[in-house]
Amino acid sequence: MPVGRGGGGRADGAEDWIHPTADDPVVGALSERVGGPVGERAGHHPWWTPVRVVLALTAIVLALGMVQKNDCYQDTWQNGQARYTHMCYSDLPYLYTGRGFAEVTWPYSDDAQVRERYPEVMEYPVGISYWAWGAAHVTHWLNGSPDLTSRSDRPASELGGLPEVQREMRIFAIVNALGFAVLTLLAAWLLAGVTPRRPWDAAAFALSPALLLTGLVNWDLVAVVFVAGALWAWTRDRPLLTGLMIGIGTAVKLYPLFLLGGILVICLRQRRTRAFTLTSVAAAGSWLLANLPAYLSGPAEWKVFWSFNSERGADLGSIWLVVQQALDRTGDPFAFDPHTINVGSWLFFGAWCVGVLVLGLTAPSTPRLAQLGFLVVAGFLLVNKVYSPQYVLWLLPLAVLARPRWRDLIVWQAGEVLYFASVWWYLGGFLAPAAGGDAGFYWAAIVLRLAAELWLVAMVVRDIWSPRHDPVRASAQVMTTRSNAVAV
Repeated sequence: MPVGRGGGGRADGAEDWIHPTADDPVVGALSERVGGPVGERAGHHPWWTPVRVVLALTAIVLALGMVQKNDCYQDTWQNGQARYTHMCYSDLPYLYTGRGFAEVTWPYSDDAQVRERYPEVMEYPVGISYWAWGAAHVTHWLNGSPDLTSRSDRPASELGGLPEVQREMRIFAIVNALGFAVLTLLAAWLLAGVTPRRPWDAAAFALSPALLLTGLVNWDLVAVVFVAGALWAWTRDRPLLTGLMIGIGTAVKLYPLFLLGGILVICLRQRRTRAFTLTSVAAAGSWLLANLPAYLSGPAEWKVFWSFNSERGADLGSIWLVVQQALDRTGDPFAFDPHTINVGSWLFFGAWCVGVLVLGLTAPSTPRLAQLGFLVVAGFLLVNKVYSPQYVLWLLPLAVLARPRWRDLIVWQAGEVLYFASVWWYLGGFLAPAAGGDAGFYWAAIVLRLAAELWLVAMVVRDIWSPRHDPVRASAQVMTTRSNAVAV
């Protein structure tokens, strides 16, 4: 297999990289229009290394993502229909006023007056609340540190209509977007380094349409960098750093915790009890420390995230919503109440995790963490009672390393893009049949999204069960053969 060349480890100052035009059939076929796949004697640019190209591509996609939200930005997300017709909705500006950030209120304040004014507490883990609170401080500073006394005389529900607050809402969106850009560039750099011979695999992350469309919907990108950091640290045999990344990531979003399941499988196979213990202890310790300020300042407010998610029913994107609406069981005494959904989803997820454990322990070779992590997180999302469009970002850094094949990633993300469009059309009322009734197209979009995800799951399972199909292992074998040949 031919490989591209780059800078780094050989006597001539070059290092062998697996080039996508020579490794991936889709990229190879596309390269025929510009000269064909890279060969043995291909040159390399002294500055444009694969990592720098990946970072440049990431920056371009992030910039396009900001442009995609421009229509809503121009009218400060005040046009209720435009956010759906232009698909530029974002939670950020609404929560800026709805959760007290317009008055720089500490999210976990238990002050009676604060809670009377802002009864709705941030329904996210503490990491997101800290980030949003910090972004609010930066926003106020950029807006000239306005006097907040006059705002306290108005009802909180009216603040969003004030021109000065609307200006801050736009600044708040920009501050978050720029912060997300820094974190996403860092995530791309980390992903490019997980498999040193395959830095180009991170290009699938950089060029993801899901990243472009959903990156600014909510704060999910904050967690992505910690997942990328955990993958990077684990490949360098740094269990403490891995645990730190998982713990802080879990304080931002729950799903990074599931990486511990993949690490457990690897450590059981390799009898690395100490590594698993160090990782788990570091994860638990960092999570506790991250949660401590919020819990000490407002225990009841800290618990809102847990109670909110426990008590919510079937919601957007969920297979539970499809079944509930299709059976017309909304309001039925035998409907899928939150408790039923909780029990059903956790039972399925538990069985799924057991299946991943068995697969990982019985596979011919020890699976990679990205593969196991992808399978566990995918299982959680498939039966979760809400599957928001930006949740695709949970899987993105894992998927591009678990199955670095453009064909399968395109199939998966095609389902995500279809759902992204459908959910806004559904919320805008554009999918409702003229004669009334249920929006069957929205159900179809949910099912197709899950089917596309299951396709990628099937490909990863096949790679684990039959390692010769795994592109990463196949390329490693080729590189080993080349090295042996050169040595001889």
